[in-house]
Amino acid sequence: MKIKQGDTVQIRSGKDKGKTGTVLKTLRKHDQVVIEGVNVATKHQKPTRRGSQGQLIQKSMPVHISKVGVIEGDKVVRVGYAFEGEGDKRTKNRISRPSGKKI
Repeated sequence: MKIKQGDTVQIRSGKDKGKTGTVLKTLRKHDQVVIEGVNVATKHQKPTRRGSQGQLIQKSMPVHISKVGVIEGDKVVRVGYAFEGEGDKRTKNRISRPSGKKI
């Protein structure tokens, strides 16, 4: 998965297009990410104890990874991979597609 937890991302399409936030969680199995403050749903929570009240909770729901782009500087970019080094010292790095710089 090219987008990791902690990345600052922007939504490229859908109802939340243009919104930005940080990735809170990645769901590898479903190719989705949970972004802070984006795709918010209202959840009704039942009271847990006798005498307490139920409440409404705002919860960020997952977004498919194809709708998300990483912010580099002031641009939204796609992410790719590049390998550096030879043999045992070979490392895999994330790079920005347009510029080729490390992320």
